[in-house]
Amino acid sequence: MITPQIPKNEKKRLEAVKSYSLLDTLPEEDFDNITKLTSSICQTPIALITLLDTKRNFLKSHYGLDFNQSPREISFCGHAIVSKEPIFIIEDATKDNRFCDNPLISEFNVSFYAGVPLINPDGYALGTLCIYDTVPRQLTQQQKDTLIILAKQVVNLFELRLKNNLLSNAFDLLEERHNSLNSFAGKVSHDLKSPLANITSLSQLFKDELKENYPELDLQYLDYIEESADTLRAYIDGILTHYKAEALLQDKKKKTELATIFNNIKHILSLTDQQFILQKNTILEEINASAITQIILNLVDNAFKYNTKKEAYVSINYSTSKTHHIFSVTDNGTGIETQKQDQLFDLFNTAHEADKYGNKGTGIGLYTVKTLVEKLGGEVKISSTSGLGTTFTFSVLK
Repeated sequence: MITPQIPKNEKKRLEAVKSYSLLDTLPEEDFDNITKLTSSICQTPIALITLLDTKRNFLKSHYGLDFNQSPREISFCGHAIVSKEPIFIIEDATKDNRFCDNPLISEFNVSFYAGVPLINPDGYALGTLCIYDTVPRQLTQQQKDTLIILAKQVVNLFELRLKNNLLSNAFDLLEERHNSLNSFAGKVSHDLKSPLANITSLSQLFKDELKENYPELDLQYLDYIEESADTLRAYIDGILTHYKAEALLQDKKKKTELATIFNNIKHILSLTDQQFILQKNTILEEINASAITQIILNLVDNAFKYNTKKEAYVSINYSTSKTHHIFSVTDNGTGIETQKQDQLFDLFNTAHEADKYGNKGTGIGLYTVKTLVEKLGGEVKISSTSGLGTTFTFSVLK
């Protein structure tokens, strides 16, 4: 018996083998289907998908055998991966000096072997798709061609497995970073909002004292300090709300009454029946109620903040298509100028200088609305007439 040669690129070849994370894994149907098909086409009792590890031949799929590894030093596949031929064939191992006294012949009565190296896109021979028989034989040209084609399919499965692992690792990393950023945002918002509140309080106390003792002084700069603190606090609140809203996308879909969502928002914003109107109630099948609540809440809150009319109101309506739930939020406010509508959902973009309380908007709320809607498989549109009001219409996939 002649021990198989070690490939010249063995170190990198082994790195490639391990990168697929297939060693010591359980049987998988996709690979077992290929060995079963190979055995049937080539009419052999044994068909294997092998991976050559440092000192062993790991059998990822083993049709016709009840074990999943053997020593590399006695493997036929060790010879196959260093062969320059597209398919390595031993028609009668008992008459080949490389194998005639191989333990596999005496123990399993092996006479015939054919193996196609599994060569990955980087050119490394990872293992083989191979067949064994107990009698000497030959393969037809059609069987040889089929064996080579099936070996390429095995490599394709390896590559798919590798890409899925990379995507899974990337997703895990992104999720970890998202959670860290979310935690960071929460901590920063808490740690920043407290001193900002102190700045505002101290500024107001300072103004009151100056007004009493020095009424002639211009206190405009202190007003600027308070406005800046309020603006920064609004940005912090907006960013934190945005990250919390993203987490809502993980909630499961369920059956929900639209009236339940409506009443939750009505309670949160302390609205009356005259201010907040539900045009019609309906049962929403298979919907992410938490995300829909956040979207409508943002739109309704904005509608009231920028509505300067004495009898301001907002109404909610619902319709449906074959593929989407469709919601509309309509107010009787001052409307939004046409030239400002295209950029309305851009981050940090606002349609108005300030709301009716004098607070400047951050442009985060509507950006969050668009982000949530798009990730729920829909889109959001705006229809507005100056002086008459605005309607936001958004859809989400059923």
